[in-house]
Amino acid sequence: QVQLVESGGDLVQPGGSLRISCAASGSFVRVNGMGWYRQVPGKERELVARIDNGGSTYYAESVKGRFTISRDNAKNTVYLQMSSLKPEDTAVYYCNARIVIVRVYGVSENDYWGQGTQVTVSS
Repeated sequence: QVQLVESGGDLVQPGGSLRISCAASGSFVRVNGMGWYRQVPGKERELVARIDNGGSTYYAESVKGRFTISRDNAKNTVYLQMSSLKPEDTAVYYCNARIVIVRVYGVSENDYWGQGTQVTVSS
């Protein structure tokens, strides 16, 4: 069983900073791309940032210059450092990872999601 467990969501004032984390655990061969998505009620889940296992990153335009994604491959953990937070950043943040697991017939890469962590930006 593979699990992604997020932590660090909190209530933050506008202009503040917060770091959220997501750790992959269980039985797998390798963690490939990891990323963060967010969702607010009534809207589709949107990509915030992604990082591959070589360290290349992608950011949504709305967070460029304010958010930084990083990963610790030894710990199979991805981080999202959020700064200059705005009320519109309020959402449930979901971790996503492409993880290679062993199957009976070989290996396969599968998509996994965390349970979500609430980030609220409000005064």
